[in-house]
Amino acid sequence: MENVSEKRVVKTQETTGFGLKEIIFVAVLLAAGAVLKFFAGSVINFGGMKPNFIIAMYCLAILVIRPRFREAAIIGILAGVTCQFFPGTPFINIGSELVGALLMYLLLKIPMKAGKVDLAPAVCTFISTFTSGMVYLGLLYILYYAGADVKPVALSVFMGIIMGTSVINTIIVSVLYAPVKLAFKK
Repeated sequence: MENVSEKRVVKTQETTGFGLKEIIFVAVLLAAGAVLKFFAGSVINFGGMKPNFIIAMYCLAILVIRPRFREAAIIGILAGVTCQFFPGTPFINIGSELVGALLMYLLLKIPMKAGKVDLAPAVCTFISTFTSGMVYLGLLYILYYAGADVKPVALSVFMGIIMGTSVINTIIVSVLYAPVKLAFKK
């Protein structure tokens, strides 16, 4: 009897979309952002307004994972829903974080290298955070002028918070991007 052995070939199928690893990663980052928002918010508080570190975490998640458009939208919506667990104006964060996450996704399509330095973490995070804050501000004032029971803070206070949060988030993401990317093995 002749023993014929065949060469085995292992076929790998490339998957697209979120896998379990990406879902857990996003959940952990959003939870970290929520913890930062809760604890730092008790220290950093301007007239009842607190920086939103959840934005930094979804920017970091989108930078590392590089999701598809609809997945970036899901991350933004989840970030907005996470914000609903904190005091503030209900539902506005869902819109502002959706816009911020989608802008982050779109900005990452633009090459942003200066020599060997990748500027995308800093530039994209700053612009996305600032835009998210401006969308929040715009939605708040639309609700106010439409007669909703919301109390907008002075524009100068909001702008200070938006700029401060943009700078803080830019620093956080710029510092964490390389080690988190390495740990995530992307």
